[in-house]
Amino acid sequence: MSLSLADSRRLVVKIGSAMVVDAARAEPRAAWLEAIAADIAALRARGVEVIVVSSGAIALARRTLGLTRKRLRLEEKQAAAAVGQIRLAEAWAKALSAHGLTAAQLLLTLEDTEERRRYLNARATLATLLGLGAVPVINENDSVATAEIRFGDNDRLAARVAEMVRADQLVLLSDIDGLYTADPRRDPGALHIPEVALLTPEIEAMGGEPPPGYSSGGMRTKLAAARIATAAGCAMAIAAGHKPHPLAALESGGRCTWFLPAPEGRSARKQWILGTLEPQGTLSVDAGAARALARGGSLLPAGVRALAGTFARGDAVEVLGPDGRKLARGLAAYGSEDMARIVGHQSGEIAAILGWRGRDEVIHRDDLVLL
Repeated sequence: MSLSLADSRRLVVKIGSAMVVDAARAEPRAAWLEAIAADIAALRARGVEVIVVSSGAIALARRTLGLTRKRLRLEEKQAAAAVGQIRLAEAWAKALSAHGLTAAQLLLTLEDTEERRRYLNARATLATLLGLGAVPVINENDSVATAEIRFGDNDRLAARVAEMVRADQLVLLSDIDGLYTADPRRDPGALHIPEVALLTPEIEAMGGEPPPGYSSGGMRTKLAAARIATAAGCAMAIAAGHKPHPLAALESGGRCTWFLPAPEGRSARKQWILGTLEPQGTLSVDAGAARALARGGSLLPAGVRALAGTFARGDAVEVLGPDGRKLARGLAAYGSEDMARIVGHQSGEIAAILGWRGRDEVIHRDDLVLL
């Protein structure tokens, strides 16, 4: 299986502090940011949706706050993030706007990707931003995250974002051009691995310690990210990022390591919906809606004839056909109180009925499993 950035339609790019921040001056690397913004603009011009996961907030604020020692306490990191995130967002907005692109800032915690309702909110926001042509720039919400709810590195955050938005590919831009059999900084005989079909214990044992400086990552966290992404059906690449135009170089066949997606990855989340979540209610649909579901469509409010149970947005519900037979299970896009008001109506009427506009579907096909 030969992989290339040219195959991507939805791409998540993770960028570490060492690329975004000039450590000696504690300033954004403006020329490098301009170059990668040009790469992103070229991808967008051919229809690729791009999400950026960018580190750098804490590094940008260290000198301003006098936090120059290598290891900081959690509360010091939170304070630095609060200051540095403003500078980081400004740097990305400036670089992207020079190419006619709008930057959007999102700050996420681990809980935002694990708790169902917050997960759905974040996913809906990202989907809307992409639909509007913006480039989401994501970082961990270090200012409020506690030690227990932190990712701790943006490699794994990027993988969870890729999983959340069903990205085709995830690219981790690093100070190294891929995975080696050993750390090439210490072992001159280390061999570059161009492709990894399966994350075996031998492959995972190749992960080393984090590099020196401001970075909190390292190959170990990149392999953890690969496990998350590939299990969700997303290919992942580790590629060198320090030189200008790293994405253009990768698209032109630049050296990297590709991790192949698991063949069953796209179904993993649906297996979770089917096997893990206890249904909190039922939706009875008409024959037309049942046929649409069988063809792989979403469930629209017009096709729902009745509901039962008390459930919140994001809870699992069962879908019953006209004869009462169980057809599907999925995650409700509306709580039962709001759902009861819109069932039987057209999607275009939702805003007038509820006073706010939510999703057109009561269960999106990505959140639906046929029984």
